[in-house]
Amino acid sequence: MPQAVQAGLWGLLAGSSLLLGAAVGYWLPIGQKVIASIMAIGSGVLISALALDLMEDAYRRGGLAGSGVGFMGGAVIYTLANRLLDRWGAKHRKRSGRQQPSEDQVAGSGLAIALGALLDGIPESAAIGISLLSGKGVSLVAVCAIFLSNVPEGLSSAAGMKTAKRSALYVFGLWGGIALLSGAAALAGNALMGGLSPAVIAATIALAAGAILNMLADTMIPEAFESAHGMSGLLTVVGFLAAFVVSRLGS
Repeated sequence: MPQAVQAGLWGLLAGSSLLLGAAVGYWLPIGQKVIASIMAIGSGVLISALALDLMEDAYRRGGLAGSGVGFMGGAVIYTLANRLLDRWGAKHRKRSGRQQPSEDQVAGSGLAIALGALLDGIPESAAIGISLLSGKGVSLVAVCAIFLSNVPEGLSSAAGMKTAKRSALYVFGLWGGIALLSGAAALAGNALMGGLSPAVIAATIALAAGAILNMLADTMIPEAFESAHGMSGLLTVVGFLAAFVVSRLGS
């Protein structure tokens, strides 16, 4: 099987947990505190993957300068795109309460939320595809971390969408589409980066890492802190440790 196709399937697998989380958040009556707690654990998992896998890989390939520039570049690009989408109604796309606006309240907010979800998911998936270029197989740590963190993302966002009176067709169509595009992004990341220099690959991995960390700080951590603030720090540490254990067992 071509490596790019393998990358696409791994990206699809990681993205499929968005649908799993969305189904739980939309159909089951889960309290905000539980959702926030899961979000905190997911944040810790992703932070672990960033620090121990993605940035370490970027540093090995391109050194401190390349990985540092890429990391900051990803954060800047994500911030600019996110601020634009915030103005269109996507600011609270991962919140499970009543923060998300309905289409009646903010016209076009449904499209903005969809674009925001895409913005959040593409860097993660591209990083999975690029990780295969090392010739050592896919980074299982990254796949596991993204799969686990996608569950609370889909769960919290779907709960908020239901509160904002968005239909099941919209919610599951959105997350199903994002899951498919996650696979496409992983495939594209592998196919487009294959012939480039290690420095460019390193900067791209770091760019994805910077965007992911910015996404965590802007969208996931606020949800975790608002409803589970007394435990959010501890739960984030639990998530980090879980991903760390997976990375050590797999090394």
